[in-house]
Amino acid sequence: MVSFFYGRRKNQQEEKTISVEDTRFNNTTKMDSSSFKISSIIGGFVWFLFLVSSVCPVRSLDTDNFKQSNQTFKPGEELHKLKMIRAHLMKINKPAIKSIKSPDGDIIDCVYAHHQLAFDHPELKGKKPLDPPERPRGHNSAFLSEDFQLWSMSGESCPEGTVPIRRTTEHDVLRASNVGSFGRKIKRVERDSSTNGHEHAVGYVSGEQYYGAKANINVWAPSVENQYEFSLSQIWVISGSFGDDLNTIEAGWQVSPELYGDRYPRFFTYWTSDAYQATGCYNLLCSGFVQTNNKIAIGAAISPTSSYSGGQFDISLLIWKDPKHGNWWLEFGSGILVGYWPSFLFTHLMDHASMIQFGGEIVNGRTGSHTSTQMGSGHFPSEGFGKASYFRNIQVVDFDNSLTPLPNLKVLADHPNCYDIQGGNNKVWGNYFYYGGPGKNPKCP
Repeated sequence: MVSFFYGRRKNQQEEKTISVEDTRFNNTTKMDSSSFKISSIIGGFVWFLFLVSSVCPVRSLDTDNFKQSNQTFKPGEELHKLKMIRAHLMKINKPAIKSIKSPDGDIIDCVYAHHQLAFDHPELKGKKPLDPPERPRGHNSAFLSEDFQLWSMSGESCPEGTVPIRRTTEHDVLRASNVGSFGRKIKRVERDSSTNGHEHAVGYVSGEQYYGAKANINVWAPSVENQYEFSLSQIWVISGSFGDDLNTIEAGWQVSPELYGDRYPRFFTYWTSDAYQATGCYNLLCSGFVQTNNKIAIGAAISPTSSYSGGQFDISLLIWKDPKHGNWWLEFGSGILVGYWPSFLFTHLMDHASMIQFGGEIVNGRTGSHTSTQMGSGHFPSEGFGKASYFRNIQVVDFDNSLTPLPNLKVLADHPNCYDIQGGNNKVWGNYFYYGGPGKNPKCP
């Protein structure tokens, strides 16, 4: 479901919803602010350690960066680096039968589905993408045909049998610390901080066996202070211990200047089977995720976005485990299957997930004052609809391949003066929460 929301306060505190799918107006009941509450956290410290240990590199805004930029130019080393980059690009940019120029400058290549990078994996060589699986019971899978990525607004599309892939450029790779780390989260400490620079505001469930998750997330374009910070909102599907064998599947939207070279919110995926050490990557930048559709480009910019006190645009994400083959599938919007993570990529997630998380994450790369990088809309959850970011209709998939609500959803913000979260439940939005914040402010200096 991809929807627009326009909020207007009335005597009965009603809101009107405009769905992009059918453009009909539906009255929804305004959330009662008294329903907001922060649940008690049992065992929160354990999973918090996971959050702060499984991170990508954080670069300090100190003089080290400037020292690196002033190092002596070495032609031999630069030539070697350039050759490595071009060899890497040859590996990940597969031959296209058609290329589309996006309004934001991206090039979208239409690649035969069975030629995409995933099929370089030994387990997939010579094979083709699988047919769609059975959706979880209780899920509305009406097909959505509207354009909600910038590249598709050009009027061009990829032919059937191909998948749209954002072309990776030399500039993309050069922004990474090295070729090997490009497109990956690396478990490495680069600043003296107990949280390693990553800060979160999340809702989560644990203690059961989970086979998927679903939520509607409204999309914003938060301000990111510098190239080496990011802001994202996503779903985490997690299993394994909070150590080197951690398995995660992740999907949502993110603003990441280092990865994409701009500040557009972009649809992304991620996976790892060893706590971000050697396996996994963003999007289609390694052999892993198998894309199956010709309408959504992973890593491409989302448009439109939500506006403060204006229209609210949200996307629906569903991740679930196919009961027949065991692969983890991803649906974007309603009815658009993006593709799947093959079960052989994982150890613990080959069976089920033990925790599901929903929410926001930013990187704070500063060593002194706090970053001004925003999470979500850049406003605190207390501001409510039309101003704060939200997750709504939060559900999980149970052992019977059915979507179920979350009566025990817990919420946690590890830096509430910078980014906070407030949860609730009602008949219209089911389980939901507002989250986010501005980062640096008088209470978060």
